[in-house]
Amino acid sequence: MRLTSFTDFALRALMRLAGEPGRTFATNEIAAEFGISRNHLAKVVRDLADSGFINTQRGVGGGFALARPAGSITIGEVVRALEGPALVECFREDGGSCLLMPRCRLKAKLAAAREAFMSELDATTLAECAYPVPTRKSPAPA
Repeated sequence: MRLTSFTDFALRALMRLAGEPGRTFATNEIAAEFGISRNHLAKVVRDLADSGFINTQRGVGGGFALARPAGSITIGEVVRALEGPALVECFREDGGSCLLMPRCRLKAKLAAAREAFMSELDATTLAECAYPVPTRKSPAPA
């Protein structure tokens, strides 16, 4: 299974928030810490807010923070919200344009593999994956 970079960035941001749950973060801060484009991360933040995982506040002193405790958010829930259900074209609601349907024998196997993958992610909370607070280098003694 492969996740999009969009979901990867979202998971990184959420893991960082879970590492300091009482804190509000600026998009610039997370983007710099993980080497992510600020504009791309802004889109990720918007989708995470729309999905109810984070709260955002604009303006001076604004930023974003977890909307719920990290222990109540599963990685599977986040992946489903951002990736959607379509693993392959034939999983789309309209069935895609697969020429093998309805006699395809692979779709059921792919569905079973997806369910096993998602089951593991459903059993994992964001709290379990919290990114620890980075250690700050102290200034060298004079």
